[in-house]
Amino acid sequence: MRTLYHHFLCPFSRKVRIVLAEKKLPFELVLESVWETRPEFVAMNPANDVPVLIEPDGATLADSGAIAEYLDETHPEPPLLGAEPRARAEVRRLAAWFDVKFNREVTINLVGEKVVKRQMGIGGGPDSQAVRAGFHFLRQHLAYLSGLADQRRWLAGEFYSLADIAAAAHLSTVDYVGDVPWDEFPEVKDWYARVKSRPSFRPLLADQLPGVRPPPHYADLDF
Repeated sequence: MRTLYHHFLCPFSRKVRIVLAEKKLPFELVLESVWETRPEFVAMNPANDVPVLIEPDGATLADSGAIAEYLDETHPEPPLLGAEPRARAEVRRLAAWFDVKFNREVTINLVGEKVVKRQMGIGGGPDSQAVRAGFHFLRQHLAYLSGLADQRRWLAGEFYSLADIAAAAHLSTVDYVGDVPWDEFPEVKDWYARVKSRPSFRPLLADQLPGVRPPPHYADLDF
């Protein structure tokens, strides 16, 4: 049995959970609070971040991008990167867009400030300047997504890919704190509803953080 060290509102952990489910690979979840800096976990991943995947033979894999591509190479059905070099380049570009740019400009400023700081025991409440910046950048990203969703069946083209998974993983964490203005971006809402309805995504919608409840629409497939 595979073991995935994760945290509930970590978008990178969510990305790997979705990939594992798309590949129909059974796995066990282990909650890891990385701010505790457990020596046993640091020994597995010196970067001290999640996700970390332990394969059935004991091999240890870290970094969500590396894990996702490893799983796509070793378990090619269904393919999540694309068959052609240009298709794979576009998938990788968009996955990196969310894992780097969206994460820095939106996820950290909204989810990090509103939830993660509290979990880490950092007092003082959210930084209002960071939250305002997160909302500002979120609308820019949603406008970009609207253009992609309007022109393509899925974000990177005609097939569901790691680009959709990375985007939905990040948006799902922002949606957990109720910050996505879905009605202003109907093309994005329609795309997310299709992702949300996939069996691989539904377990994420059951996540509940102690003391932090998501909005009513969060788990609603017809929101």
